[in-house]
Amino acid sequence: MPVFEFLVMQTREQETNNNKSWSARLLNVFGISREPIVKVYHGYGHPEQMVIYGHVLRMGPLPNKRYTRSIFRNTIALFKLFFVKPWGGVTVHMTWEGVEHKVKTDTDGFFRFCWQDKPPLLQGWHEVTVVLKDDNGSIKAKGSGAIYIPHETQYGFISDIDDTFLISHSANLRKRLYVLFTHNARSRKPFDGVVKHYQLLSKGNTTPDAPNPFFYVSSSEWNLYDYILEFTTVHGIPRGVFLLNVIKPFSQLFKTGQNNHHTKFMRIVRILEAYPSQRFILLGDSSQMDPYIYASIVEHFPKRIHAVYIRDVHKENRQKVVDVLYKIESSGVPCCFFEHSSEAIMHSRKIGLIREVEIVGG
Repeated sequence: MPVFEFLVMQTREQETNNNKSWSARLLNVFGISREPIVKVYHGYGHPEQMVIYGHVLRMGPLPNKRYTRSIFRNTIALFKLFFVKPWGGVTVHMTWEGVEHKVKTDTDGFFRFCWQDKPPLLQGWHEVTVVLKDDNGSIKAKGSGAIYIPHETQYGFISDIDDTFLISHSANLRKRLYVLFTHNARSRKPFDGVVKHYQLLSKGNTTPDAPNPFFYVSSSEWNLYDYILEFTTVHGIPRGVFLLNVIKPFSQLFKTGQNNHHTKFMRIVRILEAYPSQRFILLGDSSQMDPYIYASIVEHFPKRIHAVYIRDVHKENRQKVVDVLYKIESSGVPCCFFEHSSEAIMHSRKIGLIREVEIVGG
């Protein structure tokens, strides 16, 4: 190769690298990484199957390290959660009890490990690490999560998130986006009294070292996982397993939480089938489809649902929700349609879900 052509090629390569460097630096300023990211979500286990899942991203958000009241910073922090580029068709590895498991990601970067552990299962939370390797077997990226094996308690709880315990204005897209853009996971507020209710339910009819399991099933996207996890941790919502909706690209940011409610039914079904000997309590709100989904669950799983709680947050739906809950109660399942969590706490005491000294605070 002539020297001149070689120098031209080197110069062009250097320019390309410089451009990449500048774009990477600019993205980092806004909390976005162009390096591979492995996100691992809380999974769950039972005698028949262990499950842990997550996403692999070619590009995605860096962890939020600063929380302020700045609307500008909060807006940027929300934008970056949807600035994702999933990586499909790559293999990730996970080791459990000395045995390595591997699985390929779907087209949207989603992965799901399913395996059977040898009994007896060790109850509680267990850390799990998932790694992405290159062709030489070196680790390109890794992420950590946890798998939850519930204690053998009488009840389990399946709760919605938005407008059930997190004030979200889901029925009004303009208000929902305003709250998302102007606040962060630490400045958002739970409903008054809801933390106290959930903490009491967590320890009702059991001992402090064996809390009742909580599963949080929402139409919110996996993009918001870290956001929701931070919120629940800061405010003392019982630790639990999240089952959220499919990840969305930046172009669908303004449609967050607004569709695919029908998949929520199937996610709840998976939980009920995973723990066939346990009775569950369903908690939701009146802003969208919770009453109808829960009515269908009660119909398909008779004697498995002990009670249904619906927070009254959307007045226009009130009569429709009353009619749906009447149908549920007619099948023998107690319902509580309430505006304030104090009403829900009284109802929980009445039907025997809470039988211990109240927790101070919340």
